[in-house]
Order: sequence, then C-alpha cells, then structure tokens
Amino acid sequence: MGISHYIKEIGRGKDGARALNREQATDLMGQVLDGAVSDLEMGAFCIAMRIKGETDQEMAGFLDATHQRLNKLPDNGCTTVVLPSYNGARKLPVLTPLLAMLLAREGVAVVVHGTATEDKRVTTEAVFSALGMAAATSTPSLQAGELAYVPTEVLLPGLKTLLEVRRTIGLRNPAHSMVKLMNPCDGHGLIVGSYTHPEYADSMAATFALTGAHALLLRGTEGEPVADARRSPRIEAFRNGQRHPLQAAQEGSLASLPDLPKDTHADVTASYIQAVLLGKNPVPAPISLQVEHILREVQHHDRTAHAH
Repeated sequence: MGISHYIKEIGRGKDGARALNREQATDLMGQVLDGAVSDLEMGAFCIAMRIKGETDQEMAGFLDATHQRLNKLPDNGCTTVVLPSYNGARKLPVLTPLLAMLLAREGVAVVVHGTATEDKRVTTEAVFSALGMAAATSTPSLQAGELAYVPTEVLLPGLKTLLEVRRTIGLRNPAHSMVKLMNPCDGHGLIVGSYTHPEYADSMAATFALTGAHALLLRGTEGEPVADARRSPRIEAFRNGQRHPLQAAQEGSLASLPDLPKDTHADVTASYIQAVLLGKNPVPAPISLQVEHILREVQHHDRTAHAH
C-alpha cells in the first residue's frame, strides 16, 4: 500500500495541504510504526507534517495506531501516573525524577518513559542511573507506591525509530507530541502532559478532549512534565476529556528563588534530589503544589473507576 498517497495530501505546502481524517491517520502511522515505509517516505512524512502541523483528528489517529501496538504495563487495578520525559535538562536541572519519587513516596504507582532526542541534554534516565535506579528492560507490573523508568523502545521500537528521525533531519515530528499524549498503561493512566510553546497547549488540550483522556496539562520545565521550581504554572485537568482548570499561572516578580543546583549534571541533580527526599532541602513550592494536584486527580479517578 505505502503512504505516498497520504504524503500527496499532507505535503502540498502550508496553504495547499489537506488534513487526513482519523482513520487515514491511523493507517498512515501504523505503517510508519511497523517499519513498512522507506526512509525517503519517512522523511517526507516528517517534513510534510512539520510544515502543515497536526490537527486533533490526525493526532487522535496517530495515537490510535500507537496504542494498538504498545507493549503496555499490565492493569494493576489502580491509577498509574504517567510522566513522559523526552526533553531533558538544558539550562535547569531535570527534576522529573524528583516529581516521580515524591509521588511514589505518597503511595502512587508511577511510570516514567522516555529517550534522549538530543545529545547535549542531561536525561531523566541519566539522573535515575545516578540515583541507583536502572531502566526497565521489559514492561513492569507496577503496584501502588512503585516507580519504574521505561525506555521508549521497550514500549514500542517503531516509536523510538520515528523519534530518531530528528537526529537525521533536525526537525521534530508527530512522534514528539504523541509520546506526551499516549497512555502506556493497560489499566487507568493519568498522563501528565507538558508543553513549552503556547500553541502546543491548545493542540494538546484539543487531543485530550477528543480522545477522552484522563490527564493533567501544564507548561513544564523546558518541556519536561515537572513544574518549574521557580514559578507555579497554569495546570488543567482532563477527566474523560472534560477540561477542569486547577491552578492559575503565578504572575508578577518572584519574591525568592529556590536554592537549585547551578549545574545540570546528572550526579549533581541526583545529590540535590536525595537531599530533598531526606528533608535536608525543601521541596520547591511549585513542585509540592503539583504533587497535591496529581494526588487529588488520582484519588478522583480511583473513586469514579470503582463507582462504575
């Protein structure tokens, strides 16, 4: 079959390109994830989508294809918090592992999934490694209070391949949005979605609404799903796709800055996280607030799931 007929639709430039419907998008992404397309078609697809941008119907279709193929975490009977970690640290230390460990300490099952998409950044995986936690080599069965880091290729090798295209052509593609929207759990997952640019806030919200997702959405730290330790972001919840505002963005100048490590190196970040977990350093207020919002959503979801 191939995907050239789809590329013809989406590749006509900014004004001439036509959007695919959900079914077409599912078929196209399925072929891409299965490795059934040539490198040339893969590159053409990525560039066409980069110029056109994804509609919520297309993204929902791409997610349908992804969810059909994921090696999912087994249903554990409770809500698992999903933290996608793909951006890593650029200027600020990557504190996604801190968020994950604070949640696990509160008795929540937490899965962090990710891969390095750029070489220069410090990854969550590197910080977990410095904390003595190895990456999972197969999809783990998580109980309440347990935490795992699962590399993307364990969930779906074809998705890792699509993410890797960025290294070749230097541009992001739909996979970079898909990983922040997908649910890798067979049971109930609460996805903590984050964005860096405001236009992605709108497109992610539209996709969460269309797919009936259970999720939180916030402007993360350099694209990571953890609140900026210096300033509380706007946070919204999606319950079966219904949007609920939880927290407004903190305005004005900051009275005080948290004492964060100056270095983003994995070992330095790991030492800081350990100091916070031992109570030697305070939990940055925005992250503490984020933990409270997530715990409330998990409880809300567990209650409604058991009611049905």
